[in-house]
This record gives sequence, C-alpha cells and structure tokens, in this order.
Amino acid sequence: MAGEELAAERIIAGRRLRWDAARAADAYGRGWWSRDTLGAMLGRVASDTPERVVIEDGRLRIDCASLYRDARALASAMLETALPGSVVSMMLPNWHEAAIVYHAATLAGMVVHPILPSMREREIAFMLDDARSQMVFVPGEFRGRDYAAILQGVCAGLRKPPRIVAVRGESSGQILFEDMLRDPVPRDLPPVDPDAVRMIMYTSGTTGRPKGVMHSQNSIHALIRQLGRHWLIAPGDRFLVPSPVSHIGGSIYAFEMPVMLGTSAVLMDQWDAAAGVAAMRDRGVTHMAGATPFLEQLLSAAQAADERLPDLKLFVCGGAGVPPALIEAAAAHFTGAVVTRVYGSTEVPVVTVGTTNRGDVAHAARTDGRAGIAEVRLVPSDVSGGREIVARGPQMLVGYHRAEDEASAFDADGFFRTGDLGELVDGDYLVISGRAKDIIIRNGENIAPKEIEDLLAGHPAVDEVAIVGLPDPRTGERACAVTVPRAGQAPDLAGLTAFLRSAGVASFKLPERLELWDALPKNATGKVVKHEIRATLLAQDGKDDR
Repeated sequence: MAGEELAAERIIAGRRLRWDAARAADAYGRGWWSRDTLGAMLGRVASDTPERVVIEDGRLRIDCASLYRDARALASAMLETALPGSVVSMMLPNWHEAAIVYHAATLAGMVVHPILPSMREREIAFMLDDARSQMVFVPGEFRGRDYAAILQGVCAGLRKPPRIVAVRGESSGQILFEDMLRDPVPRDLPPVDPDAVRMIMYTSGTTGRPKGVMHSQNSIHALIRQLGRHWLIAPGDRFLVPSPVSHIGGSIYAFEMPVMLGTSAVLMDQWDAAAGVAAMRDRGVTHMAGATPFLEQLLSAAQAADERLPDLKLFVCGGAGVPPALIEAAAAHFTGAVVTRVYGSTEVPVVTVGTTNRGDVAHAARTDGRAGIAEVRLVPSDVSGGREIVARGPQMLVGYHRAEDEASAFDADGFFRTGDLGELVDGDYLVISGRAKDIIIRNGENIAPKEIEDLLAGHPAVDEVAIVGLPDPRTGERACAVTVPRAGQAPDLAGLTAFLRSAGVASFKLPERLELWDALPKNATGKVVKHEIRATLLAQDGKDDR
C-alpha cells in the first residue's frame, strides 16, 4: 500500500485519510478489505458472465460486457483531460449512464462525487468548488429543468470550473456524453489503490455547510460483503432502486452489488408507488430499501392492487420516524418478506442490519436493528441527558474532505460520534431515542437548520429565527421556522420560502411551517434552547388536536 504513515493518518494519492494500522490489518485479515478493486471485478464478470444483466433502465437491459465496454471507453476519454485522483462529479437521476460514469471513474482511478439532482445553485457551487471537481455529468433536461444551462451559470462563477458533460442532451456548448463513448483513444488504465479515496459524498452538518464524507474502495467493499452476509442476498436477486443513486444507499444497490454479489438493479428515476408495485411484480424484485415514505406508499399501492409481491424477500426501512405499526402492517401484507428497520448514515453506512427472522416482527418493528455489523457503544452525551451512539467498523468513512470537520466527529478510540441518542434492549438491539446533533431528517434527506437560519437572518422582516424538526407521519420530520419578526413586520411562510429559493436553496430544505413568537427561549449564555421550542410546539399541537 503506497503512502506515508503518520500517527493516526495516512496520505494516499495526495489525500489525508484517517488510519489505524492495527484495525486495517484486522479488516484485511477478516476479508472485509481486499487488494481487489471494483474495476478488476467488473472486468472479470464481463469475461465470465458477459450476458448477465446488471442494470434495467426502463426497457433497456445492460449486461456485464456492455457495462465494462462503455466504462472503459469513458475512462479513456476522461483520462485525456483529467489525471487519476481527480474528482469527477455526477448530478444524474437513476439512469444507467450514472453506472457507466461511476465505473469509468473507478477504472480511471478518479474520485466520484455524486450530487442530488434536487440540489440548487447555491449548494452545487459550494460542492463543486470545495471538491475541486474537474468534470461534472448532468442531464440535458430532467423534470422540466435545463441542467446544462443551470450548470453553465453555476460554473461561470467558479474560480476553476469543471467541464460540463450533458447526458441525454443536445449540443449547446457542452460536451456530449455519447461523444465521449464514441471512438475513444485506447489507453492503459492506471493502477488503483484499494485504500485510496474513491467517493466524496456531501452530507448536511451542524456547521451550516455540507461536509464531504470520504469513502475508499475498501470501506465500500466491506459494506457490500457485510450486507451480502446479512441481507438474504443471493446471485440473481433483483433490487428495485427508486432511492437516488446520489445517496450512499442507492449507489451501492445500483453500482456495487451487481458486480460484487451477482445481483441486478431495476432503476426508477421518478418514484411512483403503483409503477413500483408493477415493476416489482413483473421483474421478480427480491429486495428494496428506502425511507418511510417509500414503504408507506408501496404498501398502500400494493393493498389497492391486492398484490402480495411473492418474490420480495426483504424490505429495509431506515431514516427518521419509522412507525412500528407501518412495519407490522407491511410484514402482514407481504407475507413472504422480512420487513425491518435499520440504522446508519453516510459516514457509517448500515450500523445495524435489522432482523431477517420472518417470525421476529417485534424486533423488526420496534427496534432499529442488531448492533452486529459495526461496533457500537453508548456514551454520555455532552449536550443532552441521554446516551449518544458512537460506532466504528471497516465500512466507516476514511475521513472528511476538510480536516476541520473531524475536530469533534470522533472519540479517542476512533468511534464516529453519530449525534443520535439511543439505548440497547434485549441484549444488542438498538433503539434510537432522539438526537443530540441539530439535524432534521425529512424524506431521508438531512437538513442542517443552521444553514437555513443563517440565510433567514438576512431577511429584512426577521429579527431572530430557529428552525426545529417536528414529527410528520408522511416524511418522518418537517421543518418549522420559529421567527421573531422585526418591529412592525409580519413575515409569512410564502415570503420566507421565496427568499430562500432566490438564494438557491433546494426545495427539500424549505420550512413547511412558520410560527411568529415575541422571543426565543435562551439559556444563561444566550444560546437558543431548541428543545424548549420543540416541546412547546408539540404541546400546542396536542392541545389543538383535542
């Protein structure tokens, strides 16, 4: 393994990684980490099983040989203008081209940077600049948005703008994806270190700006191997993938598992529950994972169609606010499947694996899974009265893109501080009881209240503002803006959301409720006490319901 050893760090391919030599040796020894790489694996399956379908995109079927051929061609084209180790961004829907870009970057020894298509100009500009992206792949048009034009505007304001590649687009000054695949100059592909960073994925943090989570080939390799052992996965299984491939979950189901575990991915670029039920029935889908709204809507559509989905083996549900009754109802309807809750994050994907015992509905519904895929500890929280969950494992991040983001993210033993509060029941089952970190999770998306608060502080009608999360049966949580107006002003929700939209804020981050208060509760040091705000709103809602 090339690199310079440091006390608790290692420099690989020019990037600083967190490193524990003893734990790395253990991960290699137990087979969680490997000298093998995803690119080498793709080459082998293309040779051994060339006609095996790995991706279904509508009526299009992509087999191993085709995926490898196109990924190699794109890798060669990318290496004409960018060096190994460069960051390549992709802001693509769940299209098969996203898999080609992902594997091409892997073969070229580059770092993939997925961006949610729902992001807006402000967030896109920050991430492209922060990651120092060299190339960005975007749809020519998707859901009525001209992404190529949007990216041209964003890149015009960057110091070192990346090259824009339009996928399924027409020439308007950008490079066309199809042209990059056509007649590439053959190139020798560079050697790839499996310990090097292979992905940077940004997640909302309490600092008010996104944080770049870095994963290596090996951290993702460990995750896939663990899931292969715990999630009832067999060669030939099919995953329905409506969750964005720009999320850690969607990416592994669409890109990694088909190569490493012999599965295939049935892609949906726009979630529609009735269409999802039909696709699962017609394509013999065996697995699906998603946040609460996916399961809720899937179950409703299946009940309406009187469809039991007999091929379904496992539905994995995660995110904030998974109602036990939903898990129980889904398990009762999908009689051949295990429906279970799990817990994880971008930093430590899949901390718990859920239960795969069909008869153990109680633990599947009322806990967040067994703490067996990662080491889990509960430690006294320094910001609340509960116990914070800390976790570590071979699948955890190898560091943050900015070193300063690590200052309070890990404890002395290298455990990641999740910011979630919990308890263990019945031995090793984890139950999430709340959060110490100021994060709202809506429809599986993280929202950093501070980011929105900082923006609204600049609104002429706002004197003070606090954003808090409240339970929502449909989305898990919703954001409420509690605002102290300036004298003589009366801001309304429409005006505040319009102000945030004009600042380039993504729609999923917008507050859904506004409360006007005379003052915000504060402690002796002047800090806003959000748990009091939340408790007041919950009591008010309870009173209103009676």
